[in-house]
Amino acid sequence: MSTKKLSITKSQNKRRTIRHFSEAFKKEKVQLILEKKVTVYQISDLYKVSRTSVYNWIYKYSQLSPQTITVVQMESEEQKTKMLLNRVAELERVVGQKQLELDLNVKVFEYAKEELGYDIKKKYEQLSSNGSA
Repeated sequence: MSTKKLSITKSQNKRRTIRHFSEAFKKEKVQLILEKKVTVYQISDLYKVSRTSVYNWIYKYSQLSPQTITVVQMESEEQKTKMLLNRVAELERVVGQKQLELDLNVKVFEYAKEELGYDIKKKYEQLSSNGSA
């Protein structure tokens, strides 16, 4: 009999409390989302409401319809993405320049070998491997 009381108590603890948010509150949060000041996830996490409910607020209090696929992205994330793409482009340019330098060095060594009759590259590699320059 005590186990029965225990199970009833456990099930009562699992009940969710029903909360009601005012229409003004919902509209304010939707506006913040549309202005990209906060994300759906942040609203959901902060106010302990499901993301589905937040999306329902968006559909109800904005011009968006459920058929519209909306990606809500913070502007800082967009700026970070642009910055990273610029960095990748810069690094690709540097790698390209280094490759050109390597190709030039190979050609210079080949030309010097033909003109001087001995392989400078081998002598250079021996010097650099011994630690003297």
